[in-house]
Amino acid sequence: MNADNCALARGLVSPSYVAQGAEALAKRQKLVKAVLSQRRLPQAGWDDATIELFIQEVALMDSNNFVDNVGVGEREARVACDLVARRHYRLAHGIGRSGDVGAEQPKAAGSSLLARLANLLVADALTRAGLADLGASTVLPLATGMALTLTLLALRPLRPAGARYVLWPRIDQKTCLKAIMSAGLEAVPLALALVGDELRTDLAALEAELRRLGPANVVAVVITTSCFAPRAADDIVAVARVCEAHDVGHVINNAYGVQSAALCKLVTAAWRRGRVDAVVQSTDKNFMVPVGGAVVAAGRRRPGLVAAVNKAYPGRASMAPLLDVLMTLLHWGAPGWAAALAAREQLFWYAQEALDAFATRHGERLLRTPGNPISLALTLDTLGSQVPPPVAFLGSMLFKRCVSGTRVVARGKAAVVAGHSFVGYGAHCDAYPHDYLTFAAALGTTRADVDAFVRRLEQCFAEFRARRASAGGAEG
Repeated sequence: MNADNCALARGLVSPSYVAQGAEALAKRQKLVKAVLSQRRLPQAGWDDATIELFIQEVALMDSNNFVDNVGVGEREARVACDLVARRHYRLAHGIGRSGDVGAEQPKAAGSSLLARLANLLVADALTRAGLADLGASTVLPLATGMALTLTLLALRPLRPAGARYVLWPRIDQKTCLKAIMSAGLEAVPLALALVGDELRTDLAALEAELRRLGPANVVAVVITTSCFAPRAADDIVAVARVCEAHDVGHVINNAYGVQSAALCKLVTAAWRRGRVDAVVQSTDKNFMVPVGGAVVAAGRRRPGLVAAVNKAYPGRASMAPLLDVLMTLLHWGAPGWAAALAAREQLFWYAQEALDAFATRHGERLLRTPGNPISLALTLDTLGSQVPPPVAFLGSMLFKRCVSGTRVVARGKAAVVAGHSFVGYGAHCDAYPHDYLTFAAALGTTRADVDAFVRRLEQCFAEFRARRASAGGAEG
């Protein structure tokens, strides 16, 4: 209701009541005005009614929602099922155009506005998380793997003709390797160095491989920040310096690293001190939204690849992942986002203490991995034996008790991924000296989750050892 309609309403309802209602409406409109003018996270999170009012009002700016619209083209945002239309707030045109996923759409002023606002608020959220000197960022309606592929496709034409290699410090997770292959490039896996319990970047091996292949034949080095322990984040700053010295592309897979202040600090240092072409992170892991989106970002020194990624995207794209992030950031506001990040940092230390105590009770050990600020790993040495059940069965026992996300990694597993053969797959190296399980202190995890996990792990350890005893095996 605008001011004119509120004035007319005074002839139907007591003027004092209408004035009170109009004041309430005005307060919500002031919240919208503040976000549109400041283009940053709101100073306080919005309630659901305000978020819905804003989205619904903006959706009416799209041509398919015009009162008198006559659509006669092949793409007119027609939606057959009203449940689907309502699920998407009748934002059915999508975003972008054939030449640029970040471009405005003539038929969809509302969708274009929301997409632009989503990108602005995400950029603000990244900066508040610790990614200082942010030069450019874009939210893509693609999950992390496909966003990595698109990033490499955008980078390839900027490299010398014939460049086809991607140097890739090993991480035993299929997505990144398949992303490289999907970009039509050839991955060159690099072994990690085992230092104590932790697997770290082997810089000497990286430089040796660069010299062997020749920098002009290398499209990029793709490294990883957030990963399963006992792997540490790659040495981002050192790799950035190597890439700058050799004039080689550098892409960082920062899948769920935004939630870690330590990782954000390292990324910032890397793009300040060396070469970083792009940093790719997931929206679902970092902003607690459904799977389907990713953010490609770059520092001020080299912001250009972000625009190239937008132009490499073919055709229009789904609005849904951007809308999810926008609504979530409006819900949180600046204080809510800061609180969520702080709670995760505190949760990491709580989980570390709880798992360390569990390990002591059971003759196991929490692996020391100071270079990994999100994932923890617990040895399973007392469960290792040739007597059934195999140690990997512990993972099935936990899953049966509704524990998801943990990984039980047993030594000796072989795997072929994207044409590459690996030994000891899951452990990021050929022969890690322990079987172990992982726990992620990720955004949204609570102390209650940690406590319930430890209780169920106690039950599984007891049941596992009972099964081993009944099979006639020793516990150690």
